[in-house]
Amino acid sequence: MDTDKTALQSWIVALKHQFLAQIQLFGSLSETELQALSQRAVERRFAAGDMLFWEGEPCAGIFLILQGRVKIFKTSAAGREMMLSLETAPTTVAELPLFDGGPYPASVRAVDAVQSYFINKSDFQQVCRQYPDVALKVLAVVGKRLRQLVSVVESMTFGSVTQRLAKMLLDHADPEFDMVTHQELASRLGTVREVVSRNLARFRAEGLIQIQGHRVQVLDREGLAKEAQE
Repeated sequence: MDTDKTALQSWIVALKHQFLAQIQLFGSLSETELQALSQRAVERRFAAGDMLFWEGEPCAGIFLILQGRVKIFKTSAAGREMMLSLETAPTTVAELPLFDGGPYPASVRAVDAVQSYFINKSDFQQVCRQYPDVALKVLAVVGKRLRQLVSVVESMTFGSVTQRLAKMLLDHADPEFDMVTHQELASRLGTVREVVSRNLARFRAEGLIQIQGHRVQVLDREGLAKEAQE
C-alpha cells in the first residue's frame, strides 16, 4: 500500500515538473531546480469569476496557471476596474511580491474555470536559498514583464481613447483575432464601454476593421495607423 502511495506521489510530482518546464518564468531552470519547485506546488482550482487574490492583500505565494484565463486589474477609488492584462495558461501571476516583500500590487480574477498550482512564498524563497541561480533566472523574466507593464501604462495614459484603441488593434500580430468584450477593452484602456463601442462602430463604418461575432479583422492597417497617430 505504501509502495502504491509513493508511486502515485512520484507520478504527480513528475506531472508538475513537466508543467513547470512549459512556463516562461521557469524556462531556464535546470532539472534539479524544477524538481525542487515541483515538490512544493499544490493544486488549486477556481470557478469563473472567483478571485485568486485582491490588491493589497499580503502575498501568500505565486500562482502557476495550468488551464484557463485570469484577468489582472486595478480598481480606482470610484470602483472602476482597469485591466492590466488578460493572461492565458500556461502562465504565472504574483511574481514580484515574492521578492520585494510587499502585498499583491493588483487583483486577479478567474475569467474561465482555472486549474493552477500554488507555491507558498516561504517555500519558494527556501528553494532560492538552496539554489541561488533560481532567483536570478526568475528575475530576468520578471524584468521583461515589468517592461511590458510600462507599455501597458503608456497605452492607458498617452493619447486619446481613439488613438489608444487603434494602437491596441494594430499591436496584434495577426490581421484577424479574437476580441475580448467591449467592457474588457474599456477596462484595459481606462475608459468606459460606450466610448469603446462608439469608436469600434466608426472604425467599422469607415472600413478600417470588420467585426463578425468576437472575431475582428483589420482591413486597413494604414488607415488604422493614422487613427493611432492623430
